[in-house]
Amino acid sequence: MKTTLVRFRTVAALGIAVLATLGLSATAQPYPSKPIRLIVANPPGGLTDTVSRILAPRLQEALGQPVVIENKPGANGAVAAAALAASPPDGYSFLVADGSMLTVNPLMTRDLAYDPKKDFTPVSLIARAPLFLAVKPELKIDTLDQLVAVAKSGSLKYGSSGVGSTHHLTMEAMAAALGVKVLHVPFRGSSASVPALLGGQVDMVFSAYPSLVQFDKAGKVKLVAMNASQRSALAPDVPAIAEKIRGFDFAPIVILLASSGVPPAAVQRMSAEIAKIAKRQDTIDLMRPVGIDLVGGTPAQLSKALDEETVRMVKAAQQANLKKE
Repeated sequence: MKTTLVRFRTVAALGIAVLATLGLSATAQPYPSKPIRLIVANPPGGLTDTVSRILAPRLQEALGQPVVIENKPGANGAVAAAALAASPPDGYSFLVADGSMLTVNPLMTRDLAYDPKKDFTPVSLIARAPLFLAVKPELKIDTLDQLVAVAKSGSLKYGSSGVGSTHHLTMEAMAAALGVKVLHVPFRGSSASVPALLGGQVDMVFSAYPSLVQFDKAGKVKLVAMNASQRSALAPDVPAIAEKIRGFDFAPIVILLASSGVPPAAVQRMSAEIAKIAKRQDTIDLMRPVGIDLVGGTPAQLSKALDEETVRMVKAAQQANLKKE
């Protein structure tokens, strides 16, 4: 009798477990089942905001749920990171940022409000936005070799978007590799550095293609090189610095991150959809005029890109004698 009762209880328990599982399966909803939030670490009009607003309607179409953009600029990405950290790690909140938030900010900020390695889950390497080296035409510089010759015979000044910016670190890394010295003149963004080049206050700048193309066509600046690992479809005639300096790659990257502990299925779904969108010609046609080359890389590709960028940025920061503040 006791054995029969034990068997009965065991069968009953198994039956309850099966029914519970079936019940959960019946009520479980496929991902995504509610709106998705893209937290953008820059203000409206910036690089990551532009990418997000082109991406959002296409993600919404692919996922069948609204995709809402929330701009959270400030404190070198700390405001956006805090907004992501305050959200449940359920796969419905993501952060769109540029790679420098994880690779440069730790080199510049003594008490960083987030941990680049522990607080985020890589989702997608969305795009690259290469910077182009523009020089004033009076210098008669058409190549990096000519730039080296001019730099060694005199003092060249370059403008940047500020101390510690990608523009600054790109130039310092390039100058060190070429064995030349150049004088740094920092400005508050490309909106100030490019006019300084046009006005003759500096001899050269790195900047995004859209801010330079009209002046290049008008003969007011000369595009000499660009800072990605290979030439860009934006201006295929402009050589990559990597053609002269092996392994050189300082092009800003636009990335998608989730908080740590997010369900892997959500990461994989978002990554896969962005990869598909990155191959769509209509998306490419919208991104290209604003200086963006789509990638659509996997989480593993993003992790690798961030690790490699960190190594390059650490070396460039040392060459620029940057100190944490």
